[in-house]
Amino acid sequence: MSLRETARRAGVSHGAPRRYFPTHLELLSAIARDGFVDLAGRADAALATAPPDARTRVAVLARVYLDFAATRRGRYALMFRHDLLESGHLGLRHTSLPLFRLLTDLVAQARPAPQPPAPVVAGALWANLHGLAELWNWGSLTLATGAADPAALIEATLTAHLGPAA
Repeated sequence: MSLRETARRAGVSHGAPRRYFPTHLELLSAIARDGFVDLAGRADAALATAPPDARTRVAVLARVYLDFAATRRGRYALMFRHDLLESGHLGLRHTSLPLFRLLTDLVAQARPAPQPPAPVVAGALWANLHGLAELWNWGSLTLATGAADPAALIEATLTAHLGPAA
């Protein structure tokens, strides 16, 4: 979508977006940044009432992530396209990395063994959750597994990366 189309849909003059976003890329980066702020807020709210054990907190975070991916599909798809976005611009990296650090800290607390290092396991877990979200959104997992809810898939993912629940 062009800046001109964005302005038309927002009901403002075609030049108005350029006052704040000189390029289309900067506008998309700002939208992605706002997506990370939204996702972080949802994660914080869910974790505020979650039990204290780390594995359960990772499960809560995973459910928030999948729910966000399902309810904000376009924004979700855009948020992780650092190859297309100005990731160093407009605080995009600054707003995306704290969520990964939170996941890494929870993984470090939840895993019984220190090897491989928590950031590596967190990265693999995140990649698995991201793939799960995409395949769920496309209907592929429902078709392949018959699952009507991703809960069992989330649990299988957590077991694969963190070990079985206590």
